[in-house]
Amino acid sequence: MRAIVDGANVEVRDGTRLLDAVRAAGARVPTLCHDDRVAPRGSCRVCLVLADGDIVAACTTPVHDGVVVQTEGTIASSIARGALELIVSELPARALQIPAERSELVRACEMLGVGRQALDAVERGRGVDDSHPYIRLDRDLCIACGRCVSMCAEVQGTFALELSGRGFDTVVSAGDGGAWVDSPCVSCGGCVDSCPTGALTEPGLRDPHPITGTTDTTCGYCGVGCTLTVHTRGTEIAAITPARDGPVNRGHACVKGRFAHGFLHADDRLDAPLVRSSNRSGPLRKTTWTEAITHAADELVRIRDRHGPQSIGVICSARATNEENYLAQKFARVVLGTNNIDNCSRLCHAPSAVGLTRSLGYAGGTNTIEDLDRADCILVVGANPTEAHPVVGARITQRVLAGAKLIVIDPRRTQLADLADVHLQARAGSNVAVFNALAHLLISLGYLADDFLAERTTGLTELIELSKDYPADRVAHIAEVSADRLKEAGRLFGEAHRPIIIYGLGVTEHLHGTDGVRTLVNLALLRGAIGTDQCCGVLPLRGQNNVQGASDMGALPDLLPGYQPLGSDAVRARFSEAWDRPLPARPGLRIPQMFDAACAGELRALYVIGEDVAASDPNTAHVREALASCELLICHDLFPSETARVADIVFPAAAFLEKDGTFVNFDRRFQRVRPAVAPPAGAWTDFDIISSVARAMGVELGCATPSEAMDECARLAPLFAGISHRRLDREGPLHWPCPDCGQPGQATLYLEGFATGDGRAHLAALPYLAPGEAIDADYPYVLVTGRRLAHYNTGSMTRRTPDIDLGPRESVDLHPRDAATMGVRTGDTVEVRSRRGAVRLTATVTDETAPGTAFCDFHFPHAPVNALTSARTDEDTGCPEYKISAVAIRPVAR
Repeated sequence: MRAIVDGANVEVRDGTRLLDAVRAAGARVPTLCHDDRVAPRGSCRVCLVLADGDIVAACTTPVHDGVVVQTEGTIASSIARGALELIVSELPARALQIPAERSELVRACEMLGVGRQALDAVERGRGVDDSHPYIRLDRDLCIACGRCVSMCAEVQGTFALELSGRGFDTVVSAGDGGAWVDSPCVSCGGCVDSCPTGALTEPGLRDPHPITGTTDTTCGYCGVGCTLTVHTRGTEIAAITPARDGPVNRGHACVKGRFAHGFLHADDRLDAPLVRSSNRSGPLRKTTWTEAITHAADELVRIRDRHGPQSIGVICSARATNEENYLAQKFARVVLGTNNIDNCSRLCHAPSAVGLTRSLGYAGGTNTIEDLDRADCILVVGANPTEAHPVVGARITQRVLAGAKLIVIDPRRTQLADLADVHLQARAGSNVAVFNALAHLLISLGYLADDFLAERTTGLTELIELSKDYPADRVAHIAEVSADRLKEAGRLFGEAHRPIIIYGLGVTEHLHGTDGVRTLVNLALLRGAIGTDQCCGVLPLRGQNNVQGASDMGALPDLLPGYQPLGSDAVRARFSEAWDRPLPARPGLRIPQMFDAACAGELRALYVIGEDVAASDPNTAHVREALASCELLICHDLFPSETARVADIVFPAAAFLEKDGTFVNFDRRFQRVRPAVAPPAGAWTDFDIISSVARAMGVELGCATPSEAMDECARLAPLFAGISHRRLDREGPLHWPCPDCGQPGQATLYLEGFATGDGRAHLAALPYLAPGEAIDADYPYVLVTGRRLAHYNTGSMTRRTPDIDLGPRESVDLHPRDAATMGVRTGDTVEVRSRRGAVRLTATVTDETAPGTAFCDFHFPHAPVNALTSARTDEDTGCPEYKISAVAIRPVAR
């Protein structure tokens, strides 16, 4: 389609609006009510142009072929100037004193020649709301453009904001008009980012001093992989905003990624290495890097040579970059001579990697988040993305509001469950039964993709036979759900043309987590929803920023980088030749096995990189016993974590905002991580620490920089052969598999066949088996753990930011019926006891939990919830059964 803008011909897509054509022509018109991320409003009238002689708003008027547009020197631009003068006349003088780079209003005035003479300097005295730690509202600067309201509704999906009042007294308000901090606002910052006048601001951008630099990087919180723009003022971070062109977040962020960066300057940030006396009896003391590195190297050599390589274990980090994890697994295998190397995906998504590999071929999701935009039915299982992965939660909400059906399977009534067409509040641990029942419904109701199943799968006959044992009525009893709702879920999923499955830790963190993944994948295969251009696939959400990448890089006891089997002689030979060292052939220990071996006296040293295992791992008492049993405990951390407090050597590490490298997000997307600021003078990156320890042990690891480490990994791992820092900087994010630098990565998997040995997907006929721990008279409640919106993992970063004001303490959620039985009210202190330990928590009475089920998170060290969690693990992968712990709950005397 062709448009003529100020005499210039431009080609635009069908459906384009005049504003896009104007921009394509290099012309400019100001806007105040318009934001590309939300539906156009056309209310401010400052973008008026002449189109074929008519005065129209450029932001709302569609282009028609051959339209002639004039942007300057017309009656339209004169009227637009008058509209802007009217807006400005109702504002105080400070409205035009804001720097132009921070105010679209000021830029519009400069563009249309509206000066300070238009100001009547109106101070309406409507007041300021600064109750929120991150968002400040100056009501006198609000022009009621509605952009913040649209961002909250259309992008975030929270609907916390509205315009209230009449005429020039109209102003944005949150919730019922009370204090902003008490409203339903989820602190995503979209309103601040969109505000054109400075009525809504954040602390770092209220400083009058100019921003001196910007850096685009990838968020280091959850595994969504949002692109962030870090604004610096000198050597300090002033603010972080979501990158408008971020491929995953598309100009959106959450409270953690956008605002929770103050931990960089926490008072207790480690700024020098710490060592303990050789007899382990004394306190940790500060020392030099030279002494700490030498001491670590000497002790590792002593233990390796005296007790053998198998006496040392290394735990890598899902927070570290790919390059750091690659170097760590190389250090374990080349320098220490052991495959005792694992990462925290063992504790969350190892069942995904194994289950997806067995069913489909690759250890990652099948599609991208962009495919969510095409889905007509969304099945969310065991995940609460509006809190744990807010950007994904918002995109699901957007899609449902656009008409997609939503099915939620979760023992909690989450925000998405409230929005769902069907919520199956299934009993914790009943996943496999529920998935088999849905498979039975798809089969019996004739919703099968027959041609796809015949041509591209195996195991259908066995699955059909097994599913006969899982009719809806029987499973309704097992899962404690309505049979009618179960049937409705099957019908909605079966009738969908483009269903998508999104799941989380509520599927994997079970005794039979791998079975849960495989039986869930069955549903997509039965519908032919994987491996075609029209499919939307299966997406496992990742809890930490680089859970996917840590495993991709080979930080696993039985797999080398790119999921290449350690047991293959040919694979080992290739790595041995490249690394000039023979690789140990014996598979190493998984994390739970490391702790068992330490307690048994077989594992003598543990090297922990960026994980607070003493707080985050299950059955904390057992973990602490294991750490105390080791002769040597080394850790890298930003803060004096629970693990660091009992370590022999603590290396102060750099944070993600201070690092160079890459992360891989939940949909297999390699993205660049760039340092926005330098780490504190006494802190080093994990990359430099590992390199230095190896060097002190007499081995050069051969990768001088993170870029060189990625290049070496690409040479050795065919899945990543086409990926490099140079290419990512040039072209942007790339999905794996990416077999060479001349091809794009495969965003959608299995279009040309599944990556299994026979090229077919393998349906899994797996029976429902009982959870690892059962309730009884002594422990009558099931405890489920998860996350809250304001915090992340053990809270080591978020608790050191103003997020603590949004979530100041741990609580346990109890159903009203259970609370009444106990005589407990919201705010009371209760003791939660399992077979392994007890903690005291504040009770919250809510019907978001099912009767007989309690929920809490694990963000606070004063409430060590993982002292309660089960020691049982998934039989295939060793993933702990975090989601089911039998507990007793009693009120503590007031």
